[in-house]
Amino acid sequence: MEEFRRAYARLCAAPQEPVLLRLRERGAAPGRGRLDLAAQSLSLETCGALGRLLPGAAPFAEVALGDCGLSEEAGVPGGVYGVGNNLRTMGAEALGKLLRQNKSIRSLILEWNSLGMWEQGFSSFCQGLGANNFLQRLDLRNNQINHQGAGELAMALKQNASLQELDLRWNNIGLLGGRALLNCLHSNKTLKRLELAGNNVPSDILKAVEQAMNHNQDRQTILSESQNRADILSKEVLSLKDEKTKQFLDLMDTIEKQREEIARSDRMSAARVSQLQEALDEQHSIMNSLKARLQMTEAALALSEQKVYNLGELLNAVRQEQTGMAECHFKELQQQKQEGADREAKLFRDLSVAEEKNLLLRNQVDELEKKCKIQQDQLFQVKQDLTNTTAELKLRAMQAEERLETEKRRFKQSLEDMESLRVKEVSHLTQHMEASEHSMQERIQKLEAIRIALEEELSQTKAAALTERGQAEEELIKVRNWARLEEQQRLEHLEEKLRLMTESRDEAQNCCLKQKQMVAEAQAKANQLSLHADGLRRRLEELQQDLNSKEEEKVTEVNKVKVELKEQIGHLQAERTAQDGLREKIAALERQLKAISSSHREAMLDKEGEISVLLEKLRMKEADISRMREEEARRASFLQNAIMAYVQGSPLGTHSSRK
Repeated sequence: MEEFRRAYARLCAAPQEPVLLRLRERGAAPGRGRLDLAAQSLSLETCGALGRLLPGAAPFAEVALGDCGLSEEAGVPGGVYGVGNNLRTMGAEALGKLLRQNKSIRSLILEWNSLGMWEQGFSSFCQGLGANNFLQRLDLRNNQINHQGAGELAMALKQNASLQELDLRWNNIGLLGGRALLNCLHSNKTLKRLELAGNNVPSDILKAVEQAMNHNQDRQTILSESQNRADILSKEVLSLKDEKTKQFLDLMDTIEKQREEIARSDRMSAARVSQLQEALDEQHSIMNSLKARLQMTEAALALSEQKVYNLGELLNAVRQEQTGMAECHFKELQQQKQEGADREAKLFRDLSVAEEKNLLLRNQVDELEKKCKIQQDQLFQVKQDLTNTTAELKLRAMQAEERLETEKRRFKQSLEDMESLRVKEVSHLTQHMEASEHSMQERIQKLEAIRIALEEELSQTKAAALTERGQAEEELIKVRNWARLEEQQRLEHLEEKLRLMTESRDEAQNCCLKQKQMVAEAQAKANQLSLHADGLRRRLEELQQDLNSKEEEKVTEVNKVKVELKEQIGHLQAERTAQDGLREKIAALERQLKAISSSHREAMLDKEGEISVLLEKLRMKEADISRMREEEARRASFLQNAIMAYVQGSPLGTHSSRK
């Protein structure tokens, strides 16, 4: 607004203070408002500046220049005029140029002018109105617009798609202009109000115009309601899609985190396994040096290896069962995803079917409008036929009266001639005159009967036209009610679909919560398993310490070293079996974690039972291993006793005893 005021001050050598004051007041108010310069004596320079500034993107929706005393010289191309300024040809052309260029003015009041007196100027004004798509209200009262100007306005209204109110009261539009405006309303669907009072337009045309206006208003309300509901539904669908995508992304994030944790645990377990492998390599070097002394224990070791092999087969069977269950869970997850995709496709198909029904209803409404238009045309044709028949009847009656007068004059002349010529034939002529008068009266009676019959036929046709019109209006009302009922049913169906979609969204949220709980439980179980693996590692370290202590004691006493070596051999064998079991357990745990991360979260409860069964089996296997250790310890004690007995029974033992 401040830029507009500065531009005005720059274009005018002597800007008027009232205009600057109104521009400052308008600049303090928010939004695009109304510039009121009514009853201000505007100079030619001010009018020229306003004419150059207003056709562009002016910050006004309405400009009032009423009673400003503007003349034709004050208007420039693209100027703006108001009420009571006696605008004519140049003013109308300038207004047409303004309407072609301006995109901000929404209301234009031009009452008490003379725009309709000059056809060329008013035609350019109508062309500008047809090219404008922003003006919403136009007041042309008392502008001396005739039927030709009404035709130009009708052509402009066919092209215009934004005008909603048009006031044409107190002009000279007449019957032809009213018909032209009525015909243009069939193609114009945006005009809601058309005032034609004081224009000598017949009442039937006024009623038809009023019906068209009501139809446009109903159509606009129905379209706005349907558009609002469609917008609401589209927003709901978008919000649901956003929520689903967000939930999916959260789920993928949790899966990625779990994968990272599993990879970290795999790396740690691999490092621990490498350490254990190094320790085992050292133990193997020691065992290779002592193989010559362990021939007596090979049979027991073979038996223990056979048991270990059996346990390995059992573990392989358990692994195969776990892989089969993981594949089943994966298939179930794929099936659920396919069902979700089918459900979403079904919802999109239902939405497309609803849109097709809406288009079908619109087509039906257009067809009914066409039928109503055809019936109105037929009614108008019947009225024209009635007027033509009444005119013909009047013409025939006048011709009959003229013929009667001519016959009377002819008979009078003949009587006078016959009286002068033939006095004796008076009686005969009087009889002939009476006969001719009687025949003429009969003809007159026949014509009267024909006229009465035609009047009755005219009244019947009027009654039939009225009944047909009432039937058409009733049919139109029924069609409107049916369309509204169909629209309500369709909206109820869409609301039901929206309710179902919200329920499915709630179910998806509940599933996500359950999956999160399952993930937390799986993490807790993984932590427990890692703690169990740490305990096993500490146990291995303790065994390693025991082995080191036994190796130190070997240097002091040879006999004890032999016994301790045999005990260490038993311990090492037990540790090897335990380490093999631990490797298998670690591998089984890794595969189990991978299967849990790849399978669906809803199957976690079933897998917990399976894990408990596996843990029970592992406990049983640990019991078997402990039993095997006890057997190995007993065998080692038996071997120790045998070796001691052998040493005592040897000559070296007897010699030492003698000493």
